Amino acid sequence: MKNIVQQETIVAIASAVVPNQGSIGIVRLSGVTALEITQKIFIPQGKPSWKSHQILYGYIQHPDTQQIIDEVLVLLMLSPRSYTREDVIEIHCHGGIIPVQQILELCLECGARLANAGEFTLRAFLNGRIDLTQAESISEIVGAKSPQASHVALSGLRGKLAQPIREMRSSLLDILAEVEARIDFEDDLPPLDEAQIREDLEVSLSQVKHILATKDQGELLRSGVKVAIVGRPNVGKSSLLNAWSKTDRAIVTDLPGTTRDVVESQLVVQGIPIQVLDTAGIRETEDTVEKIGVARSLQAVSQADLILFTIDASVGWTLEDEEIYRQIKDLNLILVINKTDIAPSEGVKYPDEINQIVPTAGALNQGIYALETAIIDTIKKGETTAGDLDIAINQRQAAALTRAKIALIQVQETMENQLPLDFWTIDLRIAIQALGEITGEEVTESVLDRIFSRFCIGK
Repeated sequence: MKNIVQQETIVAIASAVVPNQGSIGIVRLSGVTALEITQKIFIPQGKPSWKSHQILYGYIQHPDTQQIIDEVLVLLMLSPRSYTREDVIEIHCHGGIIPVQQILELCLECGARLANAGEFTLRAFLNGRIDLTQAESISEIVGAKSPQASHVALSGLRGKLAQPIREMRSSLLDILAEVEARIDFEDDLPPLDEAQIREDLEVSLSQVKHILATKDQGELLRSGVKVAIVGRPNVGKSSLLNAWSKTDRAIVTDLPGTTRDVVESQLVVQGIPIQVLDTAGIRETEDTVEKIGVARSLQAVSQADLILFTIDASVGWTLEDEEIYRQIKDLNLILVINKTDIAPSEGVKYPDEINQIVPTAGALNQGIYALETAIIDTIKKGETTAGDLDIAINQRQAAALTRAKIALIQVQETMENQLPLDFWTIDLRIAIQALGEITGEEVTESVLDRIFSRFCIGK
């Protein structure tokens, strides 16, 4: 794969393209002919040096028709001091669709190939500039939904996950070398220090467990939580959403059934992305449009991670509330007693099995902080909170760490059962390989394809 990579020059649009918007567009090239292609289509002003890490001003011109395409800046980042450790050229042109598309087509005409998804970062990995954890962190920075998620991804990019993984793998490799040496040259070497090996294995196992503990919180930071506000009509669901999101996303009237569809808002609570769904009031109705809204509400409920079951404090627990609760009581829910500005919440009767209850007055923006706290307390898993995270593994890394944990436990059991040294090496190799898969020291082409296919084209 490396030989193929080094023989080809790739190109892609590296900036978001919005019709008639955006001040700057970027076309990025990487490969052995990146500079040659640029020199064919770029007409610099003055006398350029074409040295690395220079910015040149000029025009993109069609090499055959001599037609000027755009006024641009060209950034030179030549091998090995570049993102991919190949010659990398960035052409900064005016934003919008037409300039970047025309420059991209010129580069393709001059011999470049359109980059695959994530291929620039893949080359950075294959050329040894970054490891696999850093490559995945780059993708997570681009897709971060909150400042906390971006911070955790940046920690991964700086090597804070890779470093302990490499240290554990190095320790296990040392143990494996010691064990294999005793198998091959038992008579020429002193006995194994089994007490020290047990201690080293326990240290590695503890580290693996510690890093594995970040998986759930990491998943929260990356994917967020989907929260549905559910209840019968006119209990104040839309007022609650507007107060929480500090917008007028939902129409609020005194008429029941005003919300006919699911209204969404994107929020960040204590570093965790929250997708809030304000659903249509759930009730029996003959109105065709409202029926569709109720059906969509029930669909949103089935897809939500958490339900905010909202009732009206001025009316209390009704038969309609009881019917809705019967449908959702087995789900993860918080009871929100709304409209406490016109009636006290203390007098409302509700089922004893409901543990999380939050009184609110959406119309007056009251109880929102308490509601956010209850949501975080409900969805929080384990002992590590999002604010405490410095690293957070993804599903692929968690799967590899789980295999490493099982293998290390098996090594310990093998030692306790006093089995031959050959049995030790089997599980040691499994653990070493699993840790190597995390950083990319031992990884298959199919795994790389799966990882980098999730990247955008120009990254």
